[in-house]
Amino acid sequence: MKRGDIILIGVVIVAALAFMVPKWLFQNSSENLHNSKNLVAVITVNGEHYKSVELTDKEQEIKITTADGHYNLLKVHDHGIEMIDADCPDKVCLTFGFVNRNGDTIVCLPHRVLVEIVSPTGEEGDLDAVVG
Repeated sequence: MKRGDIILIGVVIVAALAFMVPKWLFQNSSENLHNSKNLVAVITVNGEHYKSVELTDKEQEIKITTADGHYNLLKVHDHGIEMIDADCPDKVCLTFGFVNRNGDTIVCLPHRVLVEIVSPTGEEGDLDAVVG
């Protein structure tokens, strides 16, 4: 290796760190801000309010039983919520996974269950994309 090669490698490493370090610092501060927001999951069954649950790190299971006798099982943990079981035939609601951002939703169409994450302050959700 020549002196120029070593300088070029050093410049590339410094440039990579210049992009990675601020992103890492910003991500950690936004996670702390996110955890302090105290988001709420609003659960609606058949178009009517069923329950509102604060999303905390404390584990909690919520069983929803519809008028038809069907059920959905939600789990609150790590400042988010997920559908972990349901007796619907297609089980699409289980594919939504863990949601923890303002504006995220979980929907079970056969049972008409909607779980929507909202901010208690009424803030809008995060911007997903901009189309020009």
